[in-house]
Amino acid sequence: MRLALRLVLIASLFVAVLLLLLRNQIQDKWDQYGVASYIQHKVKTTFKDGTLDYLPPLPGITGDKVIVMAKLEKDDTSWVTEELSDWQAALYTVNPSPNSRPKLSTPVNKGREAMAYLTYIIDNYASLPSILTFLHSHRSGFFNAWHTDTPLHSNVDALHTLKLDVVKENGYVNLRCNHNPGCLEAHTHNAHVTPAVYEELFRGTSTELNSTGEGQKAPERVGAACCAQFAVSREQVLKRPLEDYVKFRDWILETEESDAKSGRVMEFLWHVIFGRDAV
Repeated sequence: MRLALRLVLIASLFVAVLLLLLRNQIQDKWDQYGVASYIQHKVKTTFKDGTLDYLPPLPGITGDKVIVMAKLEKDDTSWVTEELSDWQAALYTVNPSPNSRPKLSTPVNKGREAMAYLTYIIDNYASLPSILTFLHSHRSGFFNAWHTDTPLHSNVDALHTLKLDVVKENGYVNLRCNHNPGCLEAHTHNAHVTPAVYEELFRGTSTELNSTGEGQKAPERVGAACCAQFAVSREQVLKRPLEDYVKFRDWILETEESDAKSGRVMEFLWHVIFGRDAV
């Protein structure tokens, strides 16, 4: 009995010390995943038939706004048309099988969601809706959609509560308000968007680059709240010529960087493309 108690005490002490040593890492993940808010609202909705008080009703008609999305062929994105029927939907299959005929597909499966985002802008540049929202294909989920900045990590909730007048006023709105990860000082020393990559991507576009000080220099630091889900106004998109978006897509197509790496580069640059400072 004494031996068992002694082992329990030693194990408890070991766990306590481990938690203490990992306190900062645990707190960081707790913040990234919005754990406290998720638990609070999950419990609340369990006893209220899954409804949330803060969600406004759908207007019932499809508006002058579009959801642009990259999806794998296996992804179920029926939730977009079923639960966000007031939005137009441009859903791009990035990996269509030889015998499938999706309504929309990307030229190649590279650059993650960026290939679909840029393809929509290029193909529809002359007839863009007032609001463009760029989303991932997951509806919700604690692990799959942790970066969706609503209490239950739901893209449906995010778009129900999106203030379109704010998007029009600001031009660009990141759908994630939590600055972790992406905006913390340590994150802005970006290993993906180096000055060399920045110059490679923007050289020859309407973003003037000149190492002599005339025009914009490639920034030493780049930071943005993850994870490439955002809304922009038509006016903001049109501040760049069509050729810029073609150049950005060509960079993805031609770069030796991998699918994941080229997509990550674009993830950290959408805010710059749409008129924001690098940090």
